[in-house]
Amino acid sequence: MLGITIFPEYIQSEGPEALLDNLLAKMPLTAVSTSPYVMEECPAELGGEREPPADSDKGLARLLNRPLWDKNEVWVSATPSFEPNEELYQGLRYQPLKPSKLTQKEGPVIDRFIQACHDRNIQIFMQIQSAIPPGYRVQFGGAVEEDMPRMPDGSITPRKLDNNGSLASEEILAYGEALIKDLMKRYPTIDGIRIDWPEYPPYFLESAFLDFGDHAKGFAKIHGIDFEAMRRKVATLYTQLTEKLTDQDLQAYLDSPDSILKKWSGCAEWIDFKSLLVSNLLRRFKAAIGDEKMLFPSSFPPPWNRLSGFNFQQASEIVDAISCKYYTMHWPMMLRNYADSLTEKNQPMNKALLAECLAKAFNAYSPIPSSSDDIEYPQPKENHPVDLTSLAERQVFVEGLAGGTPVWALGHAYGPVDDFKIRAEAVYKASSNRLWINRYGYLGNAKIEALASVFK
Repeated sequence: MLGITIFPEYIQSEGPEALLDNLLAKMPLTAVSTSPYVMEECPAELGGEREPPADSDKGLARLLNRPLWDKNEVWVSATPSFEPNEELYQGLRYQPLKPSKLTQKEGPVIDRFIQACHDRNIQIFMQIQSAIPPGYRVQFGGAVEEDMPRMPDGSITPRKLDNNGSLASEEILAYGEALIKDLMKRYPTIDGIRIDWPEYPPYFLESAFLDFGDHAKGFAKIHGIDFEAMRRKVATLYTQLTEKLTDQDLQAYLDSPDSILKKWSGCAEWIDFKSLLVSNLLRRFKAAIGDEKMLFPSSFPPPWNRLSGFNFQQASEIVDAISCKYYTMHWPMMLRNYADSLTEKNQPMNKALLAECLAKAFNAYSPIPSSSDDIEYPQPKENHPVDLTSLAERQVFVEGLAGGTPVWALGHAYGPVDDFKIRAEAVYKASSNRLWINRYGYLGNAKIEALASVFK
């Protein structure tokens, strides 16, 4: 089984039927997802956003492999593909975007795409953001200050890639429920909803140390958790890592990882607390969808899912399917972000030791670099520095946790053709014959042929 994330701009650019027929001629496409917006070109100086996205400026070197309106780099603006049902959002802090003339002109292309998928026996899902109102697209929107997740000291971290609100915020959750109900009414024939980032995305070290805001405090009280005691323990760990870490600590971790982790086992309640927050969101969103349609969240892979709060076993009891992300170009970026935070205030450290610790802790960089300064986001023509065996092992592990709930291996199309193929093949062969690819914009013709060969 093969799924592909195809955002609306390509449906507009290539045409719904032609796009699907081109893929079906080469591979057994069984599912797709898109999002509830439409797009047009817009100069940067008039507020346009770059496509492809910059990934916190680390991805500015990226270009689209598949031309969009005959360009490999485009500045665009987006608007809803539908007219929201305002009654569903009455009294809520967050409101949907107003439709525009572009909605009227281009919105029907999404209906055509849905029909074209069903005519070809392809499942279709609507993909939205879990905690970034208005939720149509990751690149815009976000929470007001009151609903932002907080660090242990109560501050809002400036170091984050996502714009997620607090998963404990009633306003964030209520908006998500309203959006899901709205989409199910407007597009009643879709097979379900895919939600992205139903967690605390740990792209930066600081982003991993959430959430200690007032909303989270109230949630903890309801669940009988001593919030202040938990907050103090996590604050101590954060200070230890960012201000008191030494080479001796790094070597001790390499010598005996379990002993170091056991030392900080008092923070395990915090990890479980984040899982409770994620599970609560999933239950509420599943109730909003109903039993007839699928809720299909995506998550970070192990061990990052522990930091993000996504518990595969708990989630499998709530949702209908899960995607496990293997966005391997992000992994070096994340490790480098962690390294930068760990070296900012600590005494000078041995960066070779630091690189080895990070690479081994997350099993996410191969071969291990000689210095943390050498850990970088891979350029478009560079292979991703990951061990293929580790990718397969993660997929087998999460499928075991999820039991009978399907876990789709979610690979990313960014990178050289041959490298893309072997990464996709590694997780597909380890999976229960399920592979999802993100994003169509990086699936140039050569990569489509490579992907087709995986299934042959």
